[in-house]
Amino acid sequence: MGSTIFTPFSQKELIPKEEKLEIYRRERKLCIGIPKEISIDENRLCLTPDAVQVLVNAGHRVIMERGAGEGSFFTDLQYSEAGAEILENRKDVFAQSLIIKINPPTLEEIEWLQPNAYLISALQINLCSKEYFKKLSDKKINAIAFEYIMDEYKQFSLVRLIGEIAGTISILYASEILAQTNGQMLGGITGVRPTEVVVLGAGIIGEYATKAAIGLGASVKVFDNSIFKLRRLHTIVDNRVPTSIIDPKELKKSLRRADVVIGALPRINQLPIITEDMVSTMKKSSVIIDLTVDSGKCVETSELTTLSNPTVIKNGIVHCGIPNLTSKMSRTTTKAISNFFLSYLLEIDQEGGFENQLVKCQEMKQSLYMYKGRLTKCTIADKFGMQYHDINLLIF
Repeated sequence: MGSTIFTPFSQKELIPKEEKLEIYRRERKLCIGIPKEISIDENRLCLTPDAVQVLVNAGHRVIMERGAGEGSFFTDLQYSEAGAEILENRKDVFAQSLIIKINPPTLEEIEWLQPNAYLISALQINLCSKEYFKKLSDKKINAIAFEYIMDEYKQFSLVRLIGEIAGTISILYASEILAQTNGQMLGGITGVRPTEVVVLGAGIIGEYATKAAIGLGASVKVFDNSIFKLRRLHTIVDNRVPTSIIDPKELKKSLRRADVVIGALPRINQLPIITEDMVSTMKKSSVIIDLTVDSGKCVETSELTTLSNPTVIKNGIVHCGIPNLTSKMSRTTTKAISNFFLSYLLEIDQEGGFENQLVKCQEMKQSLYMYKGRLTKCTIADKFGMQYHDINLLIF
């Protein structure tokens, strides 16, 4: 006789059932607003017509202000043929759920943003006011800064991209200024002493400035307090470029001989490295280009300038402090930024939207400086005396 097996389950309950897997909720397609940049001499844009076409074909809407691409030599017709909707009213462009622009919005533009909208732009913390962050907070905005966007390899890929262009342009522009101010050519010619360039900072901007200067035949010396970055620069650049940690005596000695100084070391909430006393010892008509003037200048005598009025003279030294120097090569920069944002937006779409991506991706969380009106970056909170919220306690 067969034995009976006792079970608390009924025969129906023992029948195998379908496995249920967790899936992410697919959000609606992106509705992207691209306003025209109104900052002085700002010619860059975040998307090219080719990128717009890819996004529209993927089912997204792209709403652009009329004339937004003119500074980068792209016409409204090109964008329209790519599938973008061209609008006259700026308010309607800012009324979209996602706004992508180069410079931070003005206080008036923030008023036009929809509550809980996503904003992607540069932050330029040195140029922002406390009122800017309060306005964003009142609107419950989710704000992402170019400076904080990180990829899966923990690299600030957009900052690096713009830094590559900025480093190269800084040397080319310094060459132009040097020729205009004292008729000197940046480089080296047989029998003539080569131009001496001091680069402050061995990061991405410093790396590409060094490469460009060496390519023109200049004599280059690089300063940075990071031994790792200096060693990395030695590895990347074929020539054995003289390097040094930032020792004031050694730096002052090099500045006396320098024809060009490139400042590429941000000093957020810190004192500048090159003091006015150091600047006063430099050769007359030498050129200083401070690329960090909008994020904590590294040269004490630097001040903001524009592409239309690019230089000021202090202590006989020509100073250039254009925060958007890459806008001088607007079409190239726009193409580079557009390539980044095309892959960035398509990845967000593939993952089901911003909210899903924020839950899944730690790097995405760190790119936010404001989430639903709450400030999530400690450096900003400390600078402006505002309340800080840990992003990991807001999204989990």
